[in-house]
Amino acid sequence: METVRIFVGYDRDEALAFSVFAHSVHRRASLPVSVTPLMLAQLRGIFTRERDPLQSTEFAFTRFLVPHLCAYDGWAIFADGDMLCRADIAGLWALRNERYAVQVVKHDYTPRESAKFLGRRQLAYPRKNWSSVMLFNCARCRWLTPELVAEAGGLDLHQFRWLPDGERIGGLPAAWNHLVGVGAPAPDAKIAHFTLGMPFFYGYAECEFAGEWRDEREAMMAYRGRGDEGTLLESRMAASGR
Repeated sequence: METVRIFVGYDRDEALAFSVFAHSVHRRASLPVSVTPLMLAQLRGIFTRERDPLQSTEFAFTRFLVPHLCAYDGWAIFADGDMLCRADIAGLWALRNERYAVQVVKHDYTPRESAKFLGRRQLAYPRKNWSSVMLFNCARCRWLTPELVAEAGGLDLHQFRWLPDGERIGGLPAAWNHLVGVGAPAPDAKIAHFTLGMPFFYGYAECEFAGEWRDEREAMMAYRGRGDEGTLLESRMAASGR
């Protein structure tokens, strides 16, 4: 049985977001799943790029190391950490198409805001958010070397200018990267992307799918022991912050 490889953007300011997203993936998956956080501390010697003052997260560029981390072999998924998986990730995995080097949801999105979560600057550029969920055909992404990721311009990476002529970007259904708070609500979203701010940030507690995200967090923290009601009560109190 094949294993779904997922690499997830990790930011120390949003460590909880990664854990909840990983839990939401595992809880619904019908195939074995390997979830790897792209943590800067674990990429020393591979990722040498200095932090760009315009980048809003620690994983703004590390996402492009995924084909290298897979030895340019097979397929892998990248996803931002500020997401909630509401469907079986095997459905996304089944959309792999050998015709393409990479597949994404091709958003037509121009931000209205000048700032987003934690006061971080909101940048507008063509193909924005295309790179927040990617299906990588790793063998056809050999141009994404650690050296290129360290040196290429941010827009060159996020707008897929690293792809040589002849390599095409495949599309994915919009449900696999629904931008919460951008456009109309999407009750059938398979991945909800809290791109403007996580439900635990001030001002976003009542955003679309915020309640589901909190339910997922509680499910992740719940203790499911046998017969020890005292321990179970303590676990529930800890999860609620009491």
